[in-house]
Amino acid sequence: MSEEALVLRHDKDGIARLTLNRPAARNALSRPMIAALQAEFDRIAADPSIGVVILAGNGPAFCAGHDLKEMRGADYGASYAEDLFEACARLMQRIVSLPQPVIARVHGIATAAGAQLVASADLAIAADDARFATPGVNIGLFCSTPMVALSRNVSHKHALQMLLTGDLIDAPTALRFGLINEHVSGEQLDVAVEALAVKIASKSRHTLAVGKAAYYRQAELPLDEAYAYAKGVMVHNLQARDAREGIDAFIDKRHPTWCHG
Repeated sequence: MSEEALVLRHDKDGIARLTLNRPAARNALSRPMIAALQAEFDRIAADPSIGVVILAGNGPAFCAGHDLKEMRGADYGASYAEDLFEACARLMQRIVSLPQPVIARVHGIATAAGAQLVASADLAIAADDARFATPGVNIGLFCSTPMVALSRNVSHKHALQMLLTGDLIDAPTALRFGLINEHVSGEQLDVAVEALAVKIASKSRHTLAVGKAAYYRQAELPLDEAYAYAKGVMVHNLQARDAREGIDAFIDKRHPTWCHG
């Protein structure tokens, strides 16, 4: 993709790195950027060579949320808003339903729909100076759609604290809330993200896809239904070639050779 693309993609060793590329706008999610990101995730979902995705942002920020200038330019029209928020909801659900795990690499600010991207990602590592917020309440537009992802990551009281105050929280607070997995110095951010991606990419892609889908499905079920569902997943998973290879390799004290099936 060209340097002017709204989303840049670089693949290496089974890892796809997607980079939001509107640095002057702090990677605000315009309607075209949402479409570009959706298209890349759809392509990755069908790409068996990719085991992990890193989601990053160019410039001084990860993502500042929706493009408010675009909203105003559309005169806040209901049809525009319907299309925008439907597209954004579809994008966030695509991240969750993607067979490959997604790691958010966060620096600068991740606010509103930017925080929603972080919450929708499976894992997130942030720079020490990263800041997070759902500040819609400050401009009269409550962060209702970011709330969906946020409330599935952090406790109710922490989610409501962010949603009702609109205040920025720092990386240590985001870690305490459960919004991110860890925070590191800016100099170590790429090293930490890459190390995590490489570790996950070394696993069976089939097993990762089975496990990720099962995790999100069981999380919404009552306890007895979750166990019944997970039992079926394990029975089916055991029939996979990679499961048998992995068990054989463990018993034989050797490294497994995955066929990703």
